[in-house]
Amino acid sequence: MDMQGKENKLSIGIFGRCNVGKSTIVNTLTSQSTSIVSAHKGTTTDIVKKTIEITDIGSVTIVDTAGLDDTSPLGKERKKRTIECFSQIDFAVIVTSENIFGEYEKEIIDKCNKLNLPYHVVYNKADIFPVENNDLEKTALIISREYKDCREKLLTMLRNELKKLKEKDDAPLLTNLIKQGDIVLLIAPIDSSAPKGRLILPQVKTIREILDKKAIAITIQPSEIEKTISCIGQENIALAITDSQVFSLVDKILPQSIPLTSFSILLAKEKGNFPEYLKGTAKIDLLKDGDRILILESCSHTPTCEDIGRVKLPKLLKLYTGKELRFDILAGLSNDFADKGDYSLVIQCGGCMATKKQMKNRLDYFIQKGIPVTNYGMAISYTNGIFNRATEIFKKQENKNNS
Repeated sequence: MDMQGKENKLSIGIFGRCNVGKSTIVNTLTSQSTSIVSAHKGTTTDIVKKTIEITDIGSVTIVDTAGLDDTSPLGKERKKRTIECFSQIDFAVIVTSENIFGEYEKEIIDKCNKLNLPYHVVYNKADIFPVENNDLEKTALIISREYKDCREKLLTMLRNELKKLKEKDDAPLLTNLIKQGDIVLLIAPIDSSAPKGRLILPQVKTIREILDKKAIAITIQPSEIEKTISCIGQENIALAITDSQVFSLVDKILPQSIPLTSFSILLAKEKGNFPEYLKGTAKIDLLKDGDRILILESCSHTPTCEDIGRVKLPKLLKLYTGKELRFDILAGLSNDFADKGDYSLVIQCGGCMATKKQMKNRLDYFIQKGIPVTNYGMAISYTNGIFNRATEIFKKQENKNNS
């Protein structure tokens, strides 16, 4: 089982002007020459990423960016790429030096505030340029090449800030859905789109949560449903969770008395804007000929003939609506969709490779424009006529919370 690998790591963006020491800080954190360091302005010309381990946090991605004051011929494009990073990170480190705290630093802070992105100011090169700015003395972590504990000071600051984020981001998938002793049926089809030799992250995470609850997880393929139920008894199964692509098949086989949902919908509840998903999914009925639909994949993978987002979902939507629809696919965590025109619907994958902050930032862009959003599992269940069954347990939970 792939417990780490490409798991949704928290990302830290390093921002600031040219030559304030951003790349030096990245190299200090990673303990290696990850980024080129030079006295020449604009040395970092593209985004550089490196993964490190932080105690009590786990794997974290450090993102080194180009200086926002880069006036070179390619500076405008570099700045654009740097600004795109804000929506893809979970915490920002704003680096400054030489007692400078002006328009570029305020631009970064303004961007962070608009995205509700936590940040910390780091004042660098204090051995060369002692701090004389009162604002920096109050707000910044002050570091210097002379400080032997420079790396540990940075890591301690990051550890404290990221712990706060982890507490918010680590909401269990199965919150209040199961209790100790419950039997949960996990129906995981193995086809060409399944990763060889391992389970996908949502399946692994679900199994772990079931074990933590001291409940019982039984993992099977769809062909084993009837045999398993006959052995256990349908009255003893508290919940069934399946992969979205076999929703329709499982719905037909599984007795209606057993609550059913999907791994993708669990992720939608954990990370996505669930109320907006519920509203947005119903907008499928309003699609017209020629409407454009954007499918967002949070990871980059090799598509197959059984690919959910690129093959199965478009087919399902065309069949269900009877309309001639157009589809755009955007893979990875890039938010490069602002200039591609308006969409009638946006469908986000489960987001197992994204953090809650990354999901929120990309979905908010469309929600603020009034474009309906949904996710793979909810769209698939809707087009198969089982949307109410797939979301019923969450609506019941919400009613309990409100009563």
